Formats: sequence, structure tokens, C-alpha cells
Amino acid sequence: MPTALITGASRGVGAQIARALAPTHDLLLGGRGSVELDELAMELDGAVTFPVDLTDYDAVEAAMETIGPLDVLVHSAGVASSLEAVAGTPVEEWRYLMDINVIAAAELTRLLLPGLRAAGGHVVFLNSGAGMNVRPNWTPYAASKFALRALADGLRAEEPELRVTSIFPGRIDTDMQRDIVAREGTQYNPANYLRSETVAAAVATAINTPADAHPTEIVLRPRVSRNT
Repeated sequence: MPTALITGASRGVGAQIARALAPTHDLLLGGRGSVELDELAMELDGAVTFPVDLTDYDAVEAAMETIGPLDVLVHSAGVASSLEAVAGTPVEEWRYLMDINVIAAAELTRLLLPGLRAAGGHVVFLNSGAGMNVRPNWTPYAASKFALRALADGLRAEEPELRVTSIFPGRIDTDMQRDIVAREGTQYNPANYLRSETVAAAVATAINTPADAHPTEIVLRPRVSRNT
């Protein structure tokens, strides 16, 4: 079977992507070493953990020795913003968001390009609606997601033998989303958000699209307005 590496696989959307791809791919589950990551590997019999902090660039490079040709790379790891206006966002927050949401993805992609080229592979970036528009108090996060979109578009232009897909989901029902809504001071209703399984299904659909087509962008929005 083809091989897929999924970052951020410990929980949430990343874990659901792993479950969606398990029937058709040999899996490398990326994430910081944790009980959750180990339990997912046990659940998905045959999956192998890739326990590395993506911002520890020396460790990431060392880990590449274990990876050969790679059919699929899914960038699901990411962090959310502290929801401050530009005027209240310190430089440390900007660096934190850019490092995890953009630079880590760029460096991992760079290191894996030989294996991806060898397989004629597919790179999927899990972006966000914030990668297409900016709302008040979301500017730093949106900037990181706009940059991630540029990374995907540039990679697609530079590596014509690869398929590169950006997924732009609206807000998703995850633990991270619950934390965000709590900071916003509003009531949380899971029905108003996309399910992780739905986003994972879109990722799997892109990956399983026949090879004569190049799915470049997929946009998902919840059917229920958060204002209802």
C-alpha cells in the first residue's frame, strides 16, 4: 500500500484523517510523543508513530533517515491564536504562530521532497477559512494561514510532478475550538461546527482522486450558521 505521513495525528482532525486513510495507506503518525499517539497506533493496526516535535528542526532532520519514498504528506499540525488585535499582539505570539503553522510545515516538506518526488507524491495542507479572509482579532493567525496558502501555491508551481492540495475548512468541533469559543465568551454548540470526520473525509477524497486530476483547493463551510 502507499505510505502516508500525517502530522498532528495525536487527536482531533489529524487522528480522524489517520482513521480515514488507514484502509488504503500504510501510516506514519506524526506528533509529539504521547499516550494518545501510541493508542492511535494500536487502534490502527500496523501504523507507526513518528514522535517528534516539528519545531525541533535537528530532531526532525535526524528522523528523516527512517523515511523513504513517501506517497502522501498531510500537514494537520497547527495552533490557534490568542485572539488579540494587532495592537495587543506581542512579537512572541507572531513568532509562535509562524513557527508552528508555517515554518515547521515548510521545513518538513523540504526534508521530505526527495521521497515525495520518488513516489510522485501528494502534499495536503490543512489550512483554514482564515487563510482566505481576515476577521478582527484574528490577524496574526490569518497571517500564518495566508502564508501557509502561499507555501502550498509555491510548492505546486515549483514541483509539477507532485499534487498539492489546500483544504480550507470553516470552524471545526474540536477541543481547540472549545478553547477558542471560551475565550470569545460565547456559548458552545457542537452542531454549529464541522465535524472532524467530515474534514478528514474531504482530505481522503482529495488523496483518492484519480491521478489524472489535480485537486488544488477544497473549501468547506458548516451548513448551520453559528448565529442560529
